[in-house]
Amino acid sequence: MNQPDAPQTTTVAPLLLKGFEVELYTGRRDGTVVGCSAEAAAALQGFVTEPDHRNLEYITPPEASYARQLSLLLEPRRRLRRWLQQRDLTLLPGSTLSLGDSGHFERSDPANPYHDYIEQTYGTRVVTASVHINLGLTAMEPLFAGLRLLRCEASLLLALSASSPFLDGAVTGAHSQRWLQFPLTPAEVPLFLSHGHYVDWMEQQLQRGTMQNVRHFWTSVRPNGEDRPYGLNRLEIRICDLVSDPVLLLAITALAELRVRLAQNDPEQWDPLRASRLDTDELARLADANDRAAARSSLDATLRHWRDGTPIQARAWLRQLLEEVAPLAAAFGLTPVIEPLEAVLEQGNQAMRWLGRHRNGETIRAIVADEVRVMVEQEDELAAMTGTDAALGLLG
Repeated sequence: MNQPDAPQTTTVAPLLLKGFEVELYTGRRDGTVVGCSAEAAAALQGFVTEPDHRNLEYITPPEASYARQLSLLLEPRRRLRRWLQQRDLTLLPGSTLSLGDSGHFERSDPANPYHDYIEQTYGTRVVTASVHINLGLTAMEPLFAGLRLLRCEASLLLALSASSPFLDGAVTGAHSQRWLQFPLTPAEVPLFLSHGHYVDWMEQQLQRGTMQNVRHFWTSVRPNGEDRPYGLNRLEIRICDLVSDPVLLLAITALAELRVRLAQNDPEQWDPLRASRLDTDELARLADANDRAAARSSLDATLRHWRDGTPIQARAWLRQLLEEVAPLAAAFGLTPVIEPLEAVLEQGNQAMRWLGRHRNGETIRAIVADEVRVMVEQEDELAAMTGTDAALGLLG
């Protein structure tokens, strides 16, 4: 992904290109998961299979505009939804098999040897749905400065997006069961000091067999590109649970973009390599521990700040982040884009709201089925707005 050329008439840097990889479950309106990814991918352009056929993925093309990305997020979903309706199926919310069955793997491509490896090595721990956020950067120093900051703050993005409190029809005790069960590979990842450090580390992992290929690098945030590890052009944020609401997804993305901009504009203040009192090994351990804590308790989690290791609640830290990015958000016209994050801080993320309903006596099936309905209504409303003044006002 390359950044667009800056307009000659403005002193504000252009927005970064961004794109999304969206994984979704398919199933019935009552929340029962029914796999059909191979058939859907064969019938619909732009969709690809996952190893288990109960979820599938689509990718939006690189685009800097948030308003345009809203259209790019919605169009494939609505196309897929129409295809599913002919089979009395729909799209399901959440990032785990909320109503089951995680006891068995359902292969989308039984002849694929890499899928053999995935099933035999990890089983259904990988059968999750999520959204990966890609931010375009081509200069290596800003890319790795942004990577370090996002690695140290990835737990906050998970806290905003957590949507997997259920598995197999039961409450798991976590807000993001997906992140706790997903097999991070390799198990330990350093805080990369430079592009050269990253290249050396990747080559070592491939030689040792801890990674099967360059794609087999599953961590919270990673560099990416068409010729990785050598040719890089973006950061990929992989930690977020599935965010069913596209407007909220764009708000989370805008917060991440603004944090990357801070690291780019003033690395002495915002690059943890330069601004933290902790050494890089401590920072890597802190980031991983924060990710696990956010997976368990999301906005209520007690995390440790990357500047000095001080304990801080995720919700309070996010409020701090929003204050820190406010001037930059105004300069980029992104203040309305990040506004939905305030509602999440006040009302809780999707996992917290679902757990609240369950504590009040609703069944998991009833909660998921109601959210299926909400997804449809939300998409219809947003589709009617795209390209209008209302959408432009919503997304800047």
